[in-house]
Amino acid sequence: MEFGFSDILQLLGALGLFLFGMKVMSDALLLLAGNKMRGILATMTSNRFLGISTGFLITSVIQSSSATTLMVVSFSNASLLTLTESISVIMGANIGTTITAWLITILGFKVSMSAIALPLVGFGFLFMFSKKENLKNWGGFIIGFAILFIGLQFLKEAMPNINENPGILQFLNRYADMGYGSVLLFLLIGTVLTVIIQSSSATMALTLIMTAEGWIPFELAAAMVLGENIGTTITANLAAIVANFQAKRTARAHLIFNFIGVIWMLVLFYPFLSMISWFTQQLGSESPYLSAAAIPVAISLFHTVFNVMNTFLLVWFINPIAKIVEWVVPEKAEPEREIDEPKYLNEKIAQFPETVIASLVSESKYLFQNAIFQIVTHALNIHREDIKSDLKAKKVVKKSKVDMKTDVRALYLRKVKTIYGEIIRYATNAQSTLKLSKIQNNRVMEIKVANRKMVEVIRDVKELRRNVTMYLDSDNKNIKKEYDSYRKLTVQVLRQIYNVPLDGVIETYQKSLMDLRKRTEKNLKAHNVETDRLIRENLITTDMASSLVNDNDNVQNILDNLITVAELLYCRKDTLLAPKNDQKLIMETEAY
Repeated sequence: MEFGFSDILQLLGALGLFLFGMKVMSDALLLLAGNKMRGILATMTSNRFLGISTGFLITSVIQSSSATTLMVVSFSNASLLTLTESISVIMGANIGTTITAWLITILGFKVSMSAIALPLVGFGFLFMFSKKENLKNWGGFIIGFAILFIGLQFLKEAMPNINENPGILQFLNRYADMGYGSVLLFLLIGTVLTVIIQSSSATMALTLIMTAEGWIPFELAAAMVLGENIGTTITANLAAIVANFQAKRTARAHLIFNFIGVIWMLVLFYPFLSMISWFTQQLGSESPYLSAAAIPVAISLFHTVFNVMNTFLLVWFINPIAKIVEWVVPEKAEPEREIDEPKYLNEKIAQFPETVIASLVSESKYLFQNAIFQIVTHALNIHREDIKSDLKAKKVVKKSKVDMKTDVRALYLRKVKTIYGEIIRYATNAQSTLKLSKIQNNRVMEIKVANRKMVEVIRDVKELRRNVTMYLDSDNKNIKKEYDSYRKLTVQVLRQIYNVPLDGVIETYQKSLMDLRKRTEKNLKAHNVETDRLIRENLITTDMASSLVNDNDNVQNILDNLITVAELLYCRKDTLLAPKNDQKLIMETEAY
């Protein structure tokens, strides 16, 4: 009997059914547990061993190391995970992926799932009629689980009988008796298969079936498993192509970690396999060297022991691995653009609520600390370096007596408008397309409010700038003193706002902002009183008085909004800040 074209199609169909079942099951598990798993990923990676445990837990639950590594790459891209944290999670994911091999070995070879697979599909289908989203997802999981093992059964049946296909036997014998060369060849085959199929679980299933059918011996199956460990890193590296340097570093670290593991395993290959054979026999099975039926258990054991040992060997070298990938993937400076574009927002971060929120916060902070800071200071003819210096606020104002010719509108169009529009777009899309919790939705609302406040600051400072510049060198010392006082107050507020604690403790900072708001209000009330005195005593003209009264409101709005933005971006709150006239404000901004 020859293995023909129709048989090849049968084999591909069976593989496709297996992959479809794996995807349905994994997607359902992500919907069931994805939010909790991502929450764990974002908060439980403070040290390397917690990171390993987190990676193992997530991969074990969602049954997809590719999904875990893609999640890690996305989190790195959004700066939610540091490079060392990402490496530790990926190490844990490598251990977690061995659970899939054991499921296939125990339920696919030791237990016949084919008899109950179809009833399981029917049982899961009943859940799909439920109005409750969770029950629907459970139905999807059950259907995917059953289809996976139906596909596995078809794979076993579609795999040609080696005794009836002498051509295949002759081909295998030619390449299976080359000693160490055969090991390297089948390692390459395992790598290429995993890259093509994009699923280490599917390649593992094929490997286990090939061993059970007597196609390849134990040592060549083990070599294919090593190849799968390298091939599975391609998914993360492909995802990182369009991501930032942090995500690229995480993907490269995954590749380096798995590659180092394969290298040391090849050095100890035959002694290690002998140890696995002995261990398998101690568990009550036959030697995988003598019985093809014993190989699936031995391969699953090899896969598990290798990944556990590799992780606990390399966990002490996370920092050196991080330094290597930092050297391989250097941080690139952003090229100068005529119109500034988002630094942290891209389509890759839009798949998870956590990554969207983290990127929106980072983008908003960057906009606040750079463009808004520059526009406010230059509009008031103050140099940013002076505000960052230790020079007293009064002296900063005294030395800033030259009109900087700042075009606020041009700066807004070049440095703010595009980024502001993208922040609003990403935030709105997240609210409409992602399943956000109430707290997450509130956070997105806060970010949108913070950005609208920044735009309001620009509008008000544009109005204020006109009179500040007009009275910069006025002969009337009273009006000049009042506007210098406004500038001094702005310097003090900006200094305190940008004094963000580096240790992550926000309570003190939040209290300082509250105190700053009270002091600002008190100072502006004093300005109003002084303005009234100047008017009564005819120390300023009517036009000057009108300017002071209007600009007191402008300054109050500017400083109040600056403090509000700082509170929203640096002092996380769970309260809902409902935006008013959301669409109206966006339209007004476009008109601006």
